[in-house]
Amino acid sequence: MTDPKTKSIGVFDSGIGGLTVIRALMERLPHENLVYFGDTARVPYGTKSEDVIKQYAVQDAEILIEKGVKLIVVACNTVSSVALDLLEQRFDVPIIGMIHPGATHALDATRNNTIGVIGTVATIGSNAYPRSIYELRKNVNVYSAPCPLFVSLAEEGWSDHPASKLIAQEYLTPLIRYGVDTLILGCTHYPILKNVIQQVMGEEVALIDSGEAAADEVIELLTEEDLLNPSTMAPRREFMVSDVPQKFKQLGDIFLGKTLERVTRVQI
Repeated sequence: MTDPKTKSIGVFDSGIGGLTVIRALMERLPHENLVYFGDTARVPYGTKSEDVIKQYAVQDAEILIEKGVKLIVVACNTVSSVALDLLEQRFDVPIIGMIHPGATHALDATRNNTIGVIGTVATIGSNAYPRSIYELRKNVNVYSAPCPLFVSLAEEGWSDHPASKLIAQEYLTPLIRYGVDTLILGCTHYPILKNVIQQVMGEEVALIDSGEAAADEVIELLTEEDLLNPSTMAPRREFMVSDVPQKFKQLGDIFLGKTLERVTRVQI
């Protein structure tokens, strides 16, 4: 019988962005086995209806459940915004999304109780981050802005491109005017653009990487449930996608910081 502690942590996303979450998990939990599924055939989720997003989310989670994972991280802010409750009801393993960890870290970081949130149109439209923040603390001002072009800029690897700065200024200037001192990067693509976002917002503004925040919550949960992998053997790292893996492998260097040697295509 498989020791539950040695089972993999499962992570899924609509595409490549969740690799920034995998990167955070690898840094914080170097001995944990990881399995990742990116739904590259149906990306982006941010423009889909809630019903379709929920349908895709269940299918994505089932792929990881078949791998016998001990925990699932929903590394997609869009799914976390609209389908997390459904997944928690549907599956027996713990499910961690992006919203609650990001909100918690933002509240820890803010000094003036004025928080900004950026994300896809669907994430911002769901109002999930403000709702989560207000549930934790009432006397907070939250201002949100959709930044849809950031996804394409990140996938181009334009982390310091002049065009990225111009677009960032266009998106972020209203948040600067509101006086936010903390900004949640509410999309797993956005950490690729962290430097340019920081330049535009100013060094005094704290940037909250929702993927890093989720990794912290994973550590907390595994510790509480006594599920940390005690092995010091080289961990298993498995990557799966729903479309041809070439582009995914090419972007691995940008999002994961290392070359992806093997990526498997799976049918949905």
